[in-house]
Amino acid sequence: MMKKLKDYDFTLIITPILLTAFGTVMIYSASMVSAVVEGFESTHYLFKQLQWFMLGLVGFAFCALFPYKYYQRLIKPIILVIIVLLVGVLLFGEVRNNAKSWFQLGPIHLQPAEFAKLGLIMYLASVYSKKQSYIDEFNKGVLPPLILTGLMLGLIVLQPDIGTAFIIFLIACTIIFSSGIRFKHLFILVAIGLIVLAIALPNMVTDTRIDRFTGAYEPFEAPETGGYHLIQSYIAIGVGGLTGEGLGQSVQKLGYLMEAHTDFIMAIISEELGFVGVVIVIGMLATIVLRGLFIANKCKDSFGALLAIGISSMVGIQAFINLGAISGVLPITGVTLPFISYGGSSLLILLISMGILNNIAKSVNEERQQPETVKEQPGLEKNVLNYRGGRPWSS
Repeated sequence: MMKKLKDYDFTLIITPILLTAFGTVMIYSASMVSAVVEGFESTHYLFKQLQWFMLGLVGFAFCALFPYKYYQRLIKPIILVIIVLLVGVLLFGEVRNNAKSWFQLGPIHLQPAEFAKLGLIMYLASVYSKKQSYIDEFNKGVLPPLILTGLMLGLIVLQPDIGTAFIIFLIACTIIFSSGIRFKHLFILVAIGLIVLAIALPNMVTDTRIDRFTGAYEPFEAPETGGYHLIQSYIAIGVGGLTGEGLGQSVQKLGYLMEAHTDFIMAIISEELGFVGVVIVIGMLATIVLRGLFIANKCKDSFGALLAIGISSMVGIQAFINLGAISGVLPITGVTLPFISYGGSSLLILLISMGILNNIAKSVNEERQQPETVKEQPGLEKNVLNYRGGRPWSS
């Protein structure tokens, strides 16, 4: 048993669990006042997040033990269930924050778009790993998976959940690029994407989204409307200084900063724990991303390598967008901070993803101990980050 356990990546076990535990503490700190104002106990959001944490740990353990290669056999039912959920939420979902993105099952709220992130990562990793021998052929090797990708993105945009759709789009781009697509084909896809965006943009532009853009880049022009949230975030970040005001001592969470326990939780961390707390959180998130890419770099199985890249990019992209929003680098899109922000569906998928990543790491370590049994898949070199689809970056 100990021999099997040592093959797991303990960095990817300890770091996500520590981040989630820390995030649970910060959720309680950031939400205790708003929960009472909403008519709940001060521990309302704390206990709900703890329930998802426990469920996520079960998913983490199961996926760490379940061989990741079996997911390729389950891709069709996984994608079918996700599409049914995405269609179902448009028909029967609950409207929250002007988006029909949630199923309410008694006290449980599920967000199908979060499950779509991981499902699409599995799908693209599986399909492009099988197409390595003809990845140079655009019509046969590159285009077919993009049809389903576009369908899923379209269903999420219809909710509308532009933030999640944008994250999934960037994750898909990362996997496609890493799969070995030629640069000329990449330029074709970019051109197609720009054309689709130009067609869809007039229908996507609303006064609320315009306010988010102006609020992000000119917050003091509209301090009581579009720029209000960012200004309050700036105040929280500025007050924190180097070491913060102390755990639980935030003033901005007392009704000044909306969604303090979700979208803007890093601003509360900055106010209470200062620059030191922010650096620790960002450092731990960066550790997860870099460790995931390291595993992809060592994985000789194309499906495992692309799956590890997809999971790592999911964490990194989501963290970047959240941090960009609270600092004014990007418009506010309602994207949560991985492992830290309140949100059951998001936390569950993240912990499951970490379990899958650990299983890939276990497989990599076992293969390194038995090099004579390793059979590389055709069309993929040992180092997937240096050789895209078996071809050097320079080609």
